Amino acid sequence: MNTKITELLGIKYPILQGGMAWIAESTLAAAVSNAGGAGIIAGGSAPAEVIKEEIRKAKALTDKPFGVNIMLMAPNADDLAQLVIDEKIPFITTGAGNPGKYMEKWLEAGIKVIPVVPSVALAKRMERAGAAAVIAEGTESGGHIGENTTMCLVPQVVDAVNIPVIAAGGIADGRGIAASFMLGAEGVQVGTRFLACEECKIHPTYKELVIDAKDTDSVVTGRYTGHPCRNVKTKFAKRLATGEKDGTLTPDEFEQLTVGALRKAVQDGNLDEGSFLCGAIAGMVNEVKPAKEIVEEMFAGAEKLLNK
Repeated sequence: MNTKITELLGIKYPILQGGMAWIAESTLAAAVSNAGGAGIIAGGSAPAEVIKEEIRKAKALTDKPFGVNIMLMAPNADDLAQLVIDEKIPFITTGAGNPGKYMEKWLEAGIKVIPVVPSVALAKRMERAGAAAVIAEGTESGGHIGENTTMCLVPQVVDAVNIPVIAAGGIADGRGIAASFMLGAEGVQVGTRFLACEECKIHPTYKELVIDAKDTDSVVTGRYTGHPCRNVKTKFAKRLATGEKDGTLTPDEFEQLTVGALRKAVQDGNLDEGSFLCGAIAGMVNEVKPAKEIVEEMFAGAEKLLNK
């Protein structure tokens, strides 16, 4: 399936694996790239040396293109901005901020920059700054989110910019891909579906929560801190949501409770203190499969629909 995104990144299928902090490491990224998509290693807030090691591991596992995600609000952003240049990473995705101060040196290094955007305004700004494409991410996504839905956001961004648009949020099968293309997207970014792939190294408890989730099993917390985040509806997430709603948790107390909560979920499967980030589409994810099978199955479904 050739699109502007497959041409831009040199991949077989126009699908990016989400840059999920603590989750998207070398094994997962290499598996998605080997499957014909674009794997991504998440920078998160890890030291640059840790991410450098993951990059080297991925290079040993695949000869296909893969990228790095940089969270611009993280304390390691400056170090990772230089690391991707040193390691000759072909493309990067960015989130949680404006990559403007790094754009010139990234572009000089030949890196294709693909920012995640929650609004038309930011998409336009990123195009002016030299972005190769943008990821229009709807509120259905797991992790940190905006408020606009994928269905509403993607076509508005497509109409507003001349660079390719990648749809993200609520995409788990061929129907989601076909719908994204009908909205004008040239590719998709998928996160939650890859939580349940064999190569994803999250704790078994995390995978079980995703597999067992129903359509109503996600909850958004943290709006009053300015950083809304979509999670699986565990007792811990419900406690955060209740504290936010009735005022029994101040924003500072909320932040203290959630420091390190994602790591506790990913590595320890800690149901009492962990934040199990997950998209609203988890109710459609019902079994664990290899990344290659997931990618091929999704695009076979999409092509069947689009050929109608």
